[in-house]
Amino acid sequence: MSEADVDVVKDFLKKNPEWHRSRLSKELCSHWNWCRPDGQYKDMACREMLRKLEKQSLIKLPAPLRPGPGRLREIGMVDVDQSRIHCRFSDIKPVRIFDARNSRSDEKTFNYLMKTFHYLGFGRPVGQNMKYLVRDRFDRLLGCMLFGAAAWKVEDRDNWIGWSPDTRERNLNLICNNTRFLILPWVKVPHLASHVLGACLRRLSFDWRSRYGTSVVLVETFVDTTRFKGICYKAANWRLVGKTKGRSRQDRYSQMKVPIKAIWLYPLLRDFKNVLLS
Repeated sequence: MSEADVDVVKDFLKKNPEWHRSRLSKELCSHWNWCRPDGQYKDMACREMLRKLEKQSLIKLPAPLRPGPGRLREIGMVDVDQSRIHCRFSDIKPVRIFDARNSRSDEKTFNYLMKTFHYLGFGRPVGQNMKYLVRDRFDRLLGCMLFGAAAWKVEDRDNWIGWSPDTRERNLNLICNNTRFLILPWVKVPHLASHVLGACLRRLSFDWRSRYGTSVVLVETFVDTTRFKGICYKAANWRLVGKTKGRSRQDRYSQMKVPIKAIWLYPLLRDFKNVLLS
């Protein structure tokens, strides 16, 4: 997206000062034909992008009618057993994966764990997503994983796939992003992380299709190499395809700088490239 598109946002704001943020995001989605596969506007994703543009002082938004999704007003304390779990993987098998959104208490626990123990914190995810909780044979919490919308444009990923901008825009919904992965800090179990990755990926496509009616054929993640080496992704047979350019996942405007990250991909189908290029 070009500077001209930022000018579109500014023009909409100037000509329609009475619009609230929701109206603005819907009008922009309509203008850009920014829709999900089911035809619904990517309204929440657009609003998140608008907030980031305002944070960069590129635009000035109207005052919000209510607290935004990143303010976490709904996340309260959850009583979690933080007893030390340091053992062999065989001692806690079978490790089980739960869809946290199937239970209000599980989702509350997921939100609390991510907000409290993940180094990036946690806001309400924008757009389609899957939340997973990980428990051991004794029902003790081990960690959680979040999958959400794919990054709009990633040069090394897109070159590896070999698709054109038009094809990417048409089929980007076939990729999802492992945006958060947390093994709880009191858990030290060799091989646990790679096992959890594999277990989640084996069910992800079915769960995504069941919830949203669309398939997922490729999963991506971006690893901050100043903090992590990505060993668990390598052990789980993900493919390292390059590095990011230091832009935010939602940044279609080339304005928001973030640390450069390693790009890891995992195909869920043998012929995933044929599907993505179709």
